[in-house]
Amino acid sequence: MEDFWAGVLWAIRIWLYLILSLIMIPAMFGFSLGISETYMTILVKTLEWAALNIQKANAEDVKVRAAASNGLIQREDGSMEKELEELRRSRPKPPVGGDFTLSDCFYFTRRGIESIVDDEVTQRFTSEELVSWNLLTRTHNDFQYISLKLTLVYGLGIFVRYCILAPLRITLACIGLTWLVIGTSAVGFLPNCRVKFWLSEWVHVMCYRICARGLSATIHYHNRENRPKKGGICVANHTSPIDIVILCNDGCYAMVGQIHGGLMGIVQRAMVRSCPHVWFERSEMKDRHLVTKRLKDHVNDKTKLPILIFPEGTCINNTSVMMFKKGSFEIGATIYPVAIKYDPKFGDAFWNSSKYSMVSYLLRMMTSWALVCNVWYLPAMHQEEGEDAVQFANRVKSAIAHQGGLVDLQWDGGLKRAKVKDSFKEQQQKKYSSMVVGDDSSSNSD
Repeated sequence: MEDFWAGVLWAIRIWLYLILSLIMIPAMFGFSLGISETYMTILVKTLEWAALNIQKANAEDVKVRAAASNGLIQREDGSMEKELEELRRSRPKPPVGGDFTLSDCFYFTRRGIESIVDDEVTQRFTSEELVSWNLLTRTHNDFQYISLKLTLVYGLGIFVRYCILAPLRITLACIGLTWLVIGTSAVGFLPNCRVKFWLSEWVHVMCYRICARGLSATIHYHNRENRPKKGGICVANHTSPIDIVILCNDGCYAMVGQIHGGLMGIVQRAMVRSCPHVWFERSEMKDRHLVTKRLKDHVNDKTKLPILIFPEGTCINNTSVMMFKKGSFEIGATIYPVAIKYDPKFGDAFWNSSKYSMVSYLLRMMTSWALVCNVWYLPAMHQEEGEDAVQFANRVKSAIAHQGGLVDLQWDGGLKRAKVKDSFKEQQQKKYSSMVVGDDSSSNSD
């Protein structure tokens, strides 16, 4: 029995030595030994081979899926006024006042059916379905037997992901978080000076790089000359909590968020000792003036790290960008937009918080093939004269959506858990009312 436990300890020791020498040390200093690149090359060729076999076995099904991926509904981009005007074109317009025609019902009926079949909001909170299966069961619920070769490769993939990659990634994640707590706590005892700030940034970036290796992350950064600078605010589209790990691999940021308990609270308290993160109590988060003041005080100090904020306020499924909350755009600081786009072929990075807990989500990510994404740093943006915070937020959002190849939506991400506000319904009703009764009559009726 003693020999058995001695063998187990020897295996664990060798396992940790390999992780330290082949992964952790290269990650700490920001270089790679080529292991990840080799793995990605083999993975890409395997997925291409699998996709080719699936297409040959079921070409018709692939065509159907490709058509479905383009959307069930072909929507027109025109406004309500323009579309109703098209419907009314065959009917002469009355000389005075507004107008009502029975054909208006067709417009509202069509829009209602479109929303029932394939609305623009709820589909942003579900995982995007791939055209070609990537050998993950979770992305192909209707899997059927195709060929013996593909089944064997699928079985081998399960073994690799769950028996080799998952233990390795869990080990790296635990080491990264442990080092983050210990390192930031130790740096926090130093007096405020340049050495402390440098060590704090190095510890943060080092630990995030270790965690990124724990996800087999391959990150492509573009336009790095536009990286956020101190005294500014970095805003990005939000797909997953892992967005923080992705961005912090290339630089250190000050986080903004609510104070939590448990393990997350321990990490937060350790981080704030060495770096001026902006944490709020639950009661303080409801006080907009207090939040704005804390953020202004931070950005006015040009020696502090740029603040990282996700203005959507919730995770969106890597296909679009939804409404940006205006709070971070009211401060008057320089905004550094960043667009993040994940490659769904290697794994679904979207966190559906209403369906999966944080632990379940992380386990799903650690048993995926890899995490591949592109990060674009956009030029700094400033609020223009005569532009309010909402208009500024929409301009930044449009720039991020355009760069990342994402759909630019005006809907509030809060609809993930809430109903449409009555004010929005009333706004649409007023638009149609002004068309029916006329602008002049609505003002004279009072």
